[in-house]
Amino acid sequence: MAEQVLGKGGVNSQNTAFLPFAGSTADEALKNGQVDAVWIIGVPESTAVQSFLRNPNVRPLSFPMSEAFTRIFPDLARMTLPQGTIDMERVIPSNDVQLIGTKAKILIRGDLHPEIVQLLLQTMKEVHGGADLFHRSGEYPNASDSEYTVAPTAIDFYKNGPSFMQRHLPLWLSVHAQRAIAILVTGIAIGLPLLHFVPQGYNWMTRRRLLHWYARLKALEASIDSSTTYKVLIHKLAEIERIEDAVSEIHFPLRFSDQVYNLRSHIDIVRRKLASRMPSYGHVAAE
Repeated sequence: MAEQVLGKGGVNSQNTAFLPFAGSTADEALKNGQVDAVWIIGVPESTAVQSFLRNPNVRPLSFPMSEAFTRIFPDLARMTLPQGTIDMERVIPSNDVQLIGTKAKILIRGDLHPEIVQLLLQTMKEVHGGADLFHRSGEYPNASDSEYTVAPTAIDFYKNGPSFMQRHLPLWLSVHAQRAIAILVTGIAIGLPLLHFVPQGYNWMTRRRLLHWYARLKALEASIDSSTTYKVLIHKLAEIERIEDAVSEIHFPLRFSDQVYNLRSHIDIVRRKLASRMPSYGHVAAE
């Protein structure tokens, strides 16, 4: 990143010697005159940065075109180090300094469990969510990134914060609770349509019972005319009684009252029809 930014200003390896010094080594190199400038990435509270800023022979380089650099390199952030924030008594720095810095990114696998992603985000928010010299409270972490796709779980976290269960339940319990809720929702989604078909199925079974006894009664009525003996007619009469007893023992819903009443009326009609044939056979037997 240093070579890319410096390259925009014409500073490159052809006209400048780049040395891989960092931290205290870079500090000593600058003090001893081994290098003319140090490019460092670090928070103002770090030892190396504090040493540079409090050295009277060293001054921070301001980037007046810092906004342009952040447009050219989206991974850079524009920051301002206000006058006197390092040491107000000695007025360090002596004026506002425009700086550029890199953005830290947390990359995760696509199959990482959402609960772990939520825990990472909560920890990041606790550690980096406060204010410091370069950003306000709540500004970081955030979901803005121009290079990588932000995880859906992270987008939901930044938009709505931790879920209710994550705020009030430990991780192991919230995982089980979410699974139980998922099973319950699935059961409701499957059960509600079934509840709609249960009454229909019950009505179909009840109607089928009625049709069964109607068919038995119709067959019995059709066979009366072909019955020629008293014994057969007695058997038919017993069959009618069995049909009536069977219908009486069935508990039909109220909506089937008319059909049940009609069935019982037809049973009575068939019984009377059968009884009308009984006296003649009884008279012949007596003779």
